[in-house]
Amino acid sequence: MTSPLDVVVDDYLAHVRTERGYSEHTVAAYRSDLADLLRFAEEHGVAEAGEIDLPVLRDWLWAATERGLARATIARRAASARGFTAWMTRRGLVPIDHGARLRAPRAQRALPRVVAAPALDEALARLEARAVATDDPIDVRDVAIVELLYASALRVSELVGIDVRDVDRRRRTVRVVGKGSKERVVPYGAPAARALDRYLELGRPAILERARKGDGTAAQRPARTTSNADAAFLGARGARMGTRSVYALVAGVLAEIPGTGPSGPHTFRHTAATHLLDGGADLRAVQEFLGHASLGTTQIYTHVSAERLKESYRTAHPRA
Repeated sequence: MTSPLDVVVDDYLAHVRTERGYSEHTVAAYRSDLADLLRFAEEHGVAEAGEIDLPVLRDWLWAATERGLARATIARRAASARGFTAWMTRRGLVPIDHGARLRAPRAQRALPRVVAAPALDEALARLEARAVATDDPIDVRDVAIVELLYASALRVSELVGIDVRDVDRRRRTVRVVGKGSKERVVPYGAPAARALDRYLELGRPAILERARKGDGTAAQRPARTTSNADAAFLGARGARMGTRSVYALVAGVLAEIPGTGPSGPHTFRHTAATHLLDGGADLRAVQEFLGHASLGTTQIYTHVSAERLKESYRTAHPRA
């Protein structure tokens, strides 16, 4: 007899975290999808792993469609279910991998938002001017963050995971841990170097000193962990900066730039990749720079470049 569903799901999540090396963000997405499957299965009288068959999985996706969930969300849920049922089959918990036949509508892939170089330069100049005017270490930190996000096309999880020792200021490179716990070393340019040097030499120590001089209450005293002590980018209380704080910072910067679309840190990653290809960079070099496992993932930026070219053609060519 197979195990109850909740036990099997917990075992699977432990597997993808420890043995597959998936990030906490990915594990959280799997947990959310499979928790929804668990609720649906229990509502339909399914309590054992062996009872999850193709009709149950199809009905689950259909119910999500009826609730108006986006195609991308449904496609992700189908992928989560397929990974789960494949693992159960390998473990011998079920005789047949029903999820292997599960299909979902292909997610519509919108072209990512790309910020024009002049507009980005103006936004970064405003951020730098504010840091100079206030001389606040948090403002100094913010300049370094935005410069590095664009210069090295980092994911937000990669940025907040950087330790001080990961930054090679002499070579102008930074070591990051990407998806699947894969490490890579990426370069950054002169503007990012100036911003990082100022932050690491002046801003970061000032943040730590400010946190140390707090009123000494438990609410203000920073956590004294190795992770926090090593972290490159710190929050106001001296602990490692979180992704939410980076999202809030970037949203404020992008709000001042004309244009529509996503306003998260990934916009700088998209922008950097597109600007590299516009400047003549090799597609495989950009793939390595971004840390993409598949060249197909990187090719989305060739579509962006093509669309930008067509737009320029339509506005500039007399016979367009």
